[in-house]
Amino acid sequence: MEPKMDVAALNRFLDEAFPEVRGEFKVEAVTDDGVIVRRMVGPQHLRPGGTVSGPSMFGLADVGVYLAVLSRIGPVALAVTTNCSIDFMRKPVADRDLIGTVKLLKLGKVLAVGDVLISSEDSNDVVARATLTYAIPPK
Repeated sequence: MEPKMDVAALNRFLDEAFPEVRGEFKVEAVTDDGVIVRRMVGPQHLRPGGTVSGPSMFGLADVGVYLAVLSRIGPVALAVTTNCSIDFMRKPVADRDLIGTVKLLKLGKVLAVGDVLISSEDSNDVVARATLTYAIPPK
């Protein structure tokens, strides 16, 4: 499916619809099958032991799939997460942003399913992998 929202439109939507997370996430690219999203990591995202917290990685996965879905269906603010499974595989680098590479596996009329691979900036090592399902509201 051809994208309906580009990088600028997705970033603008995120800032306008969710001002409480302004400056936390940035869409880097809209790809053939999803999006690439950055989570800016700051001290508030760290946990004891000098690593990025699980909730911060979950947030990137959740926002990433949400934005991938919107990139294809347009600005539907009421699409919601219905399921998530996440595997934490290695310690992210604490002083680098996280990059989420999102691939939409299914985009139906009612449900969307996406996979997210999360890595630290400038690294190919996957620190977490998540699969999320989103419910798409009726038009």
